[in-house]
Amino acid sequence: MTVILFNKPHGVLSQFTDKGTEGSPRPTLSSFIDLPGIYPAGRLDRDSEGLLVLTDDGKLQARIASPKFKRPKTYLAQVEGDPTEDQLAALRGGVTLKDGPTRPATARRIAPPDLWERDPPVRFRKTVPDAWLEIALTEGRNRQVRRMCAHVGLPCLRLVRWSVGDWSVEGLAPGQWRHA
Repeated sequence: MTVILFNKPHGVLSQFTDKGTEGSPRPTLSSFIDLPGIYPAGRLDRDSEGLLVLTDDGKLQARIASPKFKRPKTYLAQVEGDPTEDQLAALRGGVTLKDGPTRPATARRIAPPDLWERDPPVRFRKTVPDAWLEIALTEGRNRQVRRMCAHVGLPCLRLVRWSVGDWSVEGLAPGQWRHA
């Protein structure tokens, strides 16, 4: 069994080909990983960065991606605004999105993390405060952290998946990977 931990850079698609846009300049996983027979266990949207787990084991892939196994996924989210305790409590309790209620999450304000520079950088505005949150989910709906933050009035400026279960992106620069 092969398990790869990859630090997906911003702007990279979580797939090996860009079907539907022949000749597209959008980078895919194949720009970084040349190992046959491995596939992403879950996804990160093009605008998100951080840990993407890849494996050649279909059962493990399903256990990582499926919410029924409740494997925690921890994200560092830079949000626009100054989070209140009520907003954090709403995230912790779960919010109701268009596709139904989310499971409760852990959510706390953190100091700005020591992360790599993002390319392109997040737009800075002097008149609008921002803050960093650490949010852990046990499900993984499409753009869920972004939607949850927006729902409580904290639009997400930057989103980094830091860990999946015990696996972490720590020590990996964007575009780097290692065996787990």
